[in-house]
Amino acid sequence: MKFDRRNRSDRTALSELNYHLLTTVGVSPEEATPSDLMRAVAHEARQQLAERWVHTQAAERAAKVRRVYYLSMEFLIGRSLGNALDALELRDDAAAAVQDHARRLEDVEEQEPDAALGNGGLGRLAACFLDSMATLALPSFGYGIRYEYGMFAQDILDGRQVEHPDPWLADGTPWEFPRAGINVAVCFGGWVEQRGEVSVWHPAGEVRAKACDMVIPGHGTRHVGTLRLWKPAAPAHIDLRAFNSGDYARAAEVKNEFENISWVLYPNDSTPAGRELRLRQEYFFVAASVHDIVSRHLAEHGGLGNLADKVAIHLNDTHPAIAVAELMRLLLDQHAVAWVDAWAQCRRVFSYTNHTLMPEALETWPVGLLQQVLPRHLQIILRINHDFLVEAAHHRPGDDDFLRRVSLIEEAGERRVRMAHLSIVGSHKVNGVSALHSTLLVKTIFADFASLYPERFTNVTNGVTPRRWLAQANPGLAALIDRSIGSGWRQELDRLRELEPLADNADFRAAFARIKRANKERLATWMARELGLTVDPGSLFDVQVKRIHEYKRQLLNLLHVVTRYHAILLNPRADWVPRTVIFAGKAASSYHMAKQIIRLIHDVGAVVNNDPLVGDRLKVVFVPDYGVSIAECIMPAADLSEQISTAGTEASGTGNMKLALNGALTIGTEDGANIEIRDQVGDANIFLFGHKAHEIAELNRGGYQPLRLYEADARLKAVLDAIASGRFSPEEPDRYRGVVDALLWGGDHYKLLADYDSYLVAQQRVDALFRDGERWVRHAIANVAGMGAFSSDRSVGTYASQIWNMQPRAPQP
Repeated sequence: MKFDRRNRSDRTALSELNYHLLTTVGVSPEEATPSDLMRAVAHEARQQLAERWVHTQAAERAAKVRRVYYLSMEFLIGRSLGNALDALELRDDAAAAVQDHARRLEDVEEQEPDAALGNGGLGRLAACFLDSMATLALPSFGYGIRYEYGMFAQDILDGRQVEHPDPWLADGTPWEFPRAGINVAVCFGGWVEQRGEVSVWHPAGEVRAKACDMVIPGHGTRHVGTLRLWKPAAPAHIDLRAFNSGDYARAAEVKNEFENISWVLYPNDSTPAGRELRLRQEYFFVAASVHDIVSRHLAEHGGLGNLADKVAIHLNDTHPAIAVAELMRLLLDQHAVAWVDAWAQCRRVFSYTNHTLMPEALETWPVGLLQQVLPRHLQIILRINHDFLVEAAHHRPGDDDFLRRVSLIEEAGERRVRMAHLSIVGSHKVNGVSALHSTLLVKTIFADFASLYPERFTNVTNGVTPRRWLAQANPGLAALIDRSIGSGWRQELDRLRELEPLADNADFRAAFARIKRANKERLATWMARELGLTVDPGSLFDVQVKRIHEYKRQLLNLLHVVTRYHAILLNPRADWVPRTVIFAGKAASSYHMAKQIIRLIHDVGAVVNNDPLVGDRLKVVFVPDYGVSIAECIMPAADLSEQISTAGTEASGTGNMKLALNGALTIGTEDGANIEIRDQVGDANIFLFGHKAHEIAELNRGGYQPLRLYEADARLKAVLDAIASGRFSPEEPDRYRGVVDALLWGGDHYKLLADYDSYLVAQQRVDALFRDGERWVRHAIANVAGMGAFSSDRSVGTYASQIWNMQPRAPQP
C-alpha cells in the first residue's frame, strides 16, 4: 500500500499513523507492535509541534523579544506523548487510530520510557514551569544536561535498594532534535596568565557541548517552548594509534574522560573523583548555556549594551551558580567589557531560587578544587568577594564577624566557595518557594544578606501544572469537572472554586467517589501484577511518595505503622479502619541512613503483610523506582497525603499540591506549602499536627531530651524496642540498632519523638473521618476546589511580572 502525503486531501489520523509506521518506523502497519505504534504516533505529534515551534522561534527572533533562560540540573518531564496529544487536541484521533490496530492508546503510551532527566521535586518543578512558560507564551528556554542514564534505576533486592543505570535512551527518543550546527567548546583546568589588566586563561582540556532540543508544547496556544540539553563529545573520539596497536582500553580513555560528564545525574560525591566530576558537570552545562545565550543575543542585537534588557537568567537552586562567574568571564575576557559595566549587567540578568533551609545542603566547593578545575572563575569569584566585602563593611563598619558570615569564601577549616552566597550577590532577586520558607530565609540562613539587600528577597510559592497532574493523570476526575464547570480550569485553575457547592450534591459526590474507587482499583491491580501484593481497594490508601531523607520523616510514618500493628495484635477483634500504607522514593546512593529506612520499610512490611492476625486491616507497600509515570498512577488513588517533614525543613513541596489536587486529604506539619494549603482548603479539611518551626527552634535551644519521651510513652517504647531488638529482622537482630540509637542517643535531629504523640492523635482523627464515607468525600472535594492557588501558571506568572520583568499571555478559556 502506497502513502503519498503531497497534495492529499484525505489525511486521517489512521492514514498518518500508517504513513509513519511505513516511512519513519519502517514496519508494515499490519505487523506493528505497541512500541512501533508509540513511535509512529509520537512522530506525527512531533511533526505538528515542530511546525508550531519553528513559527514560535521565528516570531520571537523577528520581534527581538526579551527571554527568560531557566538553568536547572534537573527537568523531570516524564513521558511526552500524552502531553503532546493533549496540547495538540489529538487524543481522540490517536485513540481511534491505534484502536484500528487493536490497541488501546493507554497501552501504547506506556511503551514510552520516562525521560531520566531528574530525580525529585526540583526537577519536576522545573518541568511544570516549562509547561507553564509555554502555555503563557513566555519567550523562554530551559537549559540542562542530556543524561545518558539518569540518576539511577532503583531495584529492591532482599529489601535493600540496589542502583542500576537507567538506559532511557537505549532505543532513542522521538522527541529529540539534535542541533548539529550548535556545539560549544567548554574548557577545564590549566592556568591564568596576567597581561597587565588582562587575564588570559590557558585551559588544559576541552570538551565540546552539543545541543539537543526537546519541544515543550503550550496548552490552549500554538506557542511551543524549548528545552535545550547539552551532550558532551570528546575532541577526539578515540586514540586511533592505541586502538590499532591493540590497546583498546587506552584508545577509549579520552572519550570516556570527557563524555562521562553526562552519564548520570548527581554522581556520588563521597570521593574526590566524584566531587570533581560533579563540579565539571555543573560547569559544563552552565558554560554551554551562557555561551549560547550570549551568542543568540549578539545575533539578534549586535552588541551587549542591552544584554540585561533582553536576557533574564534564572538559577534553579545553587547547582548553576557558577553561571555568575562564567558570564563575567565572557564579558571581561571575550568581549572586553569593563569590570564595573560587566558586573552591573550581571546583577540585572540573574535571579536565584533557593530550595533549602538546611545550611549543610547549601552547595560549597573547595577553593583548591576550583583552582584546579576552573582557575579563571576562582579569580573572578575572589574579585567579586573583595568588592562585595568592601560594600558590606560600609553597611556594618568594624563588624568582622558579619563580614565572615557573608563572605563568599568559608575560611574556617578547608577554604570553600559558598555558591549560595555567590548566587545572592550576583542576582537582583532571590526567592523562596513558600511563604514560610521565604520568611525563614530572611530570618535565619540569609538574615545577614537580607539586612544588606532587603528589597532583593521575595516569595514565589511553588505550583504544579494541572494539565499533567489532573487532566492527564486523572482523566476520570477531569471529565467529571469538565461536565460540571467546563474545561477552562486547565488554564485558569482558580475556577476549581466552582466545585465547592457541588460537595452538597449527592450525584456529584457519588460520581467523585466512583472515580476515586476506580483509581484505587487500577493501582491495586498494578501492585498485584508488578509487586505480587494483594491490597484492598476499599482500604484507606495512605501515601508518602518522595525522596527518602531523614527530614522528610518516612521513619515517623513507619513508627505509626508499627504502633498500629501492635494495637491490632492486642485487640484483633476491634473494628479497625483498614489501611494500605504506600511508600515510594529513592535514597541517594551514598546516604546510608536513608537506605536503612528503605530496608526497614520492607522488613516491617514482610512481617505485617504476612501476619494472619492482621489480614487486610494493614498492609505496607514500597513501590520501587518511583518516577513521574508511576506517580501519575499513585496520586489519583491516594486518600491520605503524608506531608510530615519537621517544621522548618521543607522549603515547599509539590507532592502535597498534586495529591490534594487529586482529592487526597493532607496529614502534615505546619511546614512548607502545607500552611498555604490549609489556608486555601480550610482547617476542617486538613489534619495538621506537631511542633511549629519556632517551637522546634525552642526545643533545640532548650536541651531536647528524646530519651525522656521514650521512657514516658509505653507505645513509643514498645515500637522502638521492637525495631532495635530485631523483631522485624530476626536473622540480624542488630540491623536497626543504629536507626534507633540515632533517635535516642543521637539527639533525634528531626524531632520524630517530639511529634510522635501528636501524629498518632491526628491519625486517629483520620480514621474517624474515613469511617464516614460521605463526610470524607465532602472533604476530598473541598481539597480539589481549594487548589486553584497552586497552579504553576500562577507561579510562573509571578516570576514573570515580579522577577523577570516580562508580561505573560492572559489565560485562554
